[in-house]
Amino acid sequence: MSDWIYPYPPLYPGILLQRYKRFFADIELDSGETITAHCPNTGPMTGICIPGNRVQVSLSNSPTRKLPYTWELIEVNDVQPTWVGVNTALPNRVIKAALEAHLFPELGDYQHIQGEVPYGVDRKSRIDFLLTGDEGRSLYIEVKNTTWTEGRLALFPDCVTTRGQKHLRELMALLPRSRSVMLYLINRGDCTQFAPGDRADPIYGKLLREAIAQGLEVLPCRFEVTLEGLCYRGLADLKL
Repeated sequence: MSDWIYPYPPLYPGILLQRYKRFFADIELDSGETITAHCPNTGPMTGICIPGNRVQVSLSNSPTRKLPYTWELIEVNDVQPTWVGVNTALPNRVIKAALEAHLFPELGDYQHIQGEVPYGVDRKSRIDFLLTGDEGRSLYIEVKNTTWTEGRLALFPDCVTTRGQKHLRELMALLPRSRSVMLYLINRGDCTQFAPGDRADPIYGKLLREAIAQGLEVLPCRFEVTLEGLCYRGLADLKL
C-alpha cells in the first residue's frame, strides 16, 4: 500500500451543531467557543451530515474572509469510526498532486497535465484534467468526490445530478479517438467497493454502465482520511 499523503493544514476539533443554507455549519469547538464555519459542499452530504458528531475545521488568516473557519472533516461510525472529507474543493488538488507523482499506473505514460481544459460539442464544459504525451491518445479525466456509503460500498451520486449525467455523455462523445476516465475519489477509508448510486439517480447509473460498455475507464480511488491528510490505498472493486 502506498504511504503517499496529501497534508491538511492545522485542524481544530469540535462538534457539529447544525448545517443550514448549504454553506453554513454551526460548530462548538473543544475550546467551548461556538463558531459558524463555511461548508464547502453544496450537496446533500447523505449519511455524513450528522449533528452531534465530531468534526474538524481549518482556520484562514485572510482578512477578506467573512467566515474564517472551513469545515474539513466529520467522523462517522457506519462500519468503524472513520473520518470523512467534506471539503469538495480538495479532491482536484489531491488528484493533481497524485497525477504529478504518477500515482496511478492505470493511466500509463504521460508528460503533460492540464487542468480545466474546455471540451465538448459547444466547448462550454471544462474537463478536470487532460493528460497528453509525446505519442498516443489524449486522456480526459473527470473527478468526483464520493462520501455516500452502504456498509463498505461507496456510492456516487447521492442525489440526482444532471451535471454528472452531462459529464458522462461528454466523456462518451470523446471515445474512441481519446481515452476517457471517470475518477471517483472515495474520501473515506472504510470502503473496499464502489457502485453507481442507482437509488439516488438511476439515470446516472444507466449512463455510467453505457459509458463503460463504450470504453469509459473507471478509477474508484480509495483514500484513507486522517487528521494529517489523505493517504492513497489503491482502487476499490467496481460493482456494476
